[in-house]
Amino acid sequence: MTARSGLSRRRGAEHEHNRIFWAALAAPGIIWLVLLFIVPFYVVLAIAAGRLNQLYGTPIAVYNPLNWSATNLNAVWHDTVGTGAFIGPIFVRTLWYTAAASVISLLIGYPAAYFVARFAGRRKAIFLVLLIAPFWISYMMRMLAWIDLLQTNGYVNKVLTTLHLVSHPVDWLGGQSYTVILGLVYGYIPYLILVLYAGLDRIDGSLLEAGRDLGLGRVRTFLRVTLPLSRQAILTGLLITVLPMLGDYFTNQLLSGTAGTAMIGNVIDGDLSTQAFFGQGAVLSLLLLLILVIPMIYYVVSTNRSSREAV
Repeated sequence: MTARSGLSRRRGAEHEHNRIFWAALAAPGIIWLVLLFIVPFYVVLAIAAGRLNQLYGTPIAVYNPLNWSATNLNAVWHDTVGTGAFIGPIFVRTLWYTAAASVISLLIGYPAAYFVARFAGRRKAIFLVLLIAPFWISYMMRMLAWIDLLQTNGYVNKVLTTLHLVSHPVDWLGGQSYTVILGLVYGYIPYLILVLYAGLDRIDGSLLEAGRDLGLGRVRTFLRVTLPLSRQAILTGLLITVLPMLGDYFTNQLLSGTAGTAMIGNVIDGDLSTQAFFGQGAVLSLLLLLILVIPMIYYVVSTNRSSREAV
């Protein structure tokens, strides 16, 4: 009994030391999360539920939940679904732009990632460098380069007119919805390709060989083996691209700048540029966050389900 008691005490002390060690290791991250996410989030919430100083037209943050007001929420709701609402159609347009850009990115990015993962061979390192290269250039610089290419006398129009694909230069930057969608694709597709490559490269080649040995052709092997095994990578890549696309305002601002192509990010940016509308901008930011939570929850549930199936 004495030996067992001593062993139990040692195990208990070791467990306590491990718990303290991991708690200390996690402490900096928790403090960082509280200071840079929880506190700013609560400030945004306090502004959204706060009041407006009628004399100076400045927002007053209310930190006590008992004194919160629904004034800003009612104003946003009226602008979204009420008479003369203008935010509702912008929400729909944002979802449409994001969905279209995501599908196009997937149609372009999946074959590119599949080629690098399966057929690049000894040149895989070169292709990886090319995939990572866009991350070395800021998003703003890439958009400015895109503007230069799409100008009336830019290289895109020169190529199209030289090949007689169009009779006259296309006004790409004149408030066209397809320009904004292509801009979103151009800006965010590197993230998708990199995630897809990482997922495809981890697929065991013996599984593909087993499918071929069982009589499946290339197409059926892809549909029955490769595509299901890359499902998680597709979800991860789409999540990484869809979330910033929904809140994007810079792409439309540079490539169009017209009200007819405005996204919800442009509305939030406009509200946050005027002190009197800070509260409404904060409400819109929180509503956008609620929308973003839906795909995040789906991703977490899907990942947990895949993990259980793998076990």
